[in-house]
Amino acid sequence: MKKQMILSVMSKDRPGVIADITGAIYKLDGDLADLNQSVLCGYLTMILIATFDEHVTPEDVLAEISHINTPVKFEVSIKVMSEPIDISKYKLPDETYIMTVQGQNKSGLVYSISKFCYSHNINIHDLATTLRKDKYTMVLQLDLSQVESVSAIQDALTEFSKESGLTVMMQHNDIFKATNEITLH
Repeated sequence: MKKQMILSVMSKDRPGVIADITGAIYKLDGDLADLNQSVLCGYLTMILIATFDEHVTPEDVLAEISHINTPVKFEVSIKVMSEPIDISKYKLPDETYIMTVQGQNKSGLVYSISKFCYSHNINIHDLATTLRKDKYTMVLQLDLSQVESVSAIQDALTEFSKESGLTVMMQHNDIFKATNEITLH
């Protein structure tokens, strides 16, 4: 019987962090299923799902990570799944959209966008923000599968954009991928 764990790791960023953490999993004969990581202002955060033999405990995983020879400290949280997650069943909904938002930096921008989404029954799957020279940019991956009318959402976004002074654009994920991905042949 296998045991699935979700690990959350945070540390000061440096080359090799991902190799160190995935190496610790490998040493415990763990099978990495999924991983997402990001660096924000010099700090790396990572969340991953791995499957281990039944005898491997969260304490074993923590011990293996604590033996990594590194000048940075890892903050680790581990959750053992009571029921395994079948990664193959988790795909993006057909009604996945990408929203981009830009505007002058001011307090409450992320709140206003997330409140808009919540009030229109839109689930935010992913969100990234950057601040450059007082210009705030957000990119959101949204699930609109619970929305009655995408057209009505587009109209509401146009009004929201006028009221907030933000430039807001939304397009279907398929269009975004087709126009923004680089393929190598």
